[in-house]
Amino acid sequence: MDKRDYYEVLGVSKTATADEIKKAYRKLAIKYHPDKNPGDKAAEEKFKEAAEAYDVLSNDEKRQKYDQFGHNMGPQGFPGGGGGFYSSGGFSMEDIFSQFGDIFGGHYSGQWGGATGGGHRQARRAVRKGSDLRIKVKLTLEEIAKGVSKTLKIPTMAKCEHCNGTGAKDGKAFTTCHTCNGTGSVLHTQNTIFGAMQSAATCPDCQGEGKIITERCPYCNGEGVVRKEETVSFDIPAGVQEGMTLTVKGKGNAPRHGGVNGDLLVVIEEVKHPELIRDGNDVIYNLMLDIPTAALGGSVEVPTITGRARLKIVPGTQPGKVLRLRGKGLPSTEGYGTGDELVNVMVYIPETLSDSEKAVMEQLRESPNVKPTEGVKNRIFSKLRHIFE
Repeated sequence: MDKRDYYEVLGVSKTATADEIKKAYRKLAIKYHPDKNPGDKAAEEKFKEAAEAYDVLSNDEKRQKYDQFGHNMGPQGFPGGGGGFYSSGGFSMEDIFSQFGDIFGGHYSGQWGGATGGGHRQARRAVRKGSDLRIKVKLTLEEIAKGVSKTLKIPTMAKCEHCNGTGAKDGKAFTTCHTCNGTGSVLHTQNTIFGAMQSAATCPDCQGEGKIITERCPYCNGEGVVRKEETVSFDIPAGVQEGMTLTVKGKGNAPRHGGVNGDLLVVIEEVKHPELIRDGNDVIYNLMLDIPTAALGGSVEVPTITGRARLKIVPGTQPGKVLRLRGKGLPSTEGYGTGDELVNVMVYIPETLSDSEKAVMEQLRESPNVKPTEGVKNRIFSKLRHIFE
């Protein structure tokens, strides 16, 4: 089934502010909250749909990508994959309550948070995630045109193998936390929009782990992570642009005392080509012709991304004329074809002349064929006016 437009889901305009988006989501979240609609699958789906829309539109980076590409987003944050932002079925109920608990007053739903006797909510123990790493990768136009695979050595914080990331000696030197009795959470009562509810907060003594380290690992000093250089391989698709970010899942830093690794964010940086200028998916080459070739015509060689190409110059070619080499540009990351190479013609006027060259020019000075007509002048000025407007 096709996904609905996220703005339509929340009932807001595309120019809605962050506050308007949050208010719209809160209204829908309250309306379709599972505590108010027990056993109602349709309400549950609307609840998930609203949460997914809010997650994208409340994040500036995700919203920008969504406004540009809609649901046509690949799994690594690039357009053209067709999978959407949530190609694996969207949010689970646990994800919603763990990420947006502040919207509902900070509690979890009993069904998805682990209800216990007496009707109170027990918090699902959060999974730690390590911090993300960000690197810049420089690419030439040749690499951008074809796509490229990169293998790099990245300094990271990796899980300590001696304690299996726990921070305890041999991964076993623990004792049960006496504050939470090993549950990792403590209960408290809180007033919410649904009345007084008993919810769980992370234990302040063990930080939600349910256990206390009695003897630290000597290799990581109890941190559970060590500094290490990791070799990471990843593919960069063709057609990427300056500033685009590729996300390599799970290749960031490991968290302290276990959990899941953060991500590696690869920022694209273009290396300036010595002769070609990029303009979107097109490339531009400024061709300087001598007067005889512009007047008489001929054949010239121009650089392209993949090598060189022969270009025919017709007699009487004027400065400012643009010649097009179709398909010699860069592919679109959206899969919509390939750009062109645009050859911008300029004519070189010599600054110094020999006596014999001056004599030839003097002979041509009075020829009517070398004097510009009004039609030619108007055509050239029209092109210049279009460039500067």
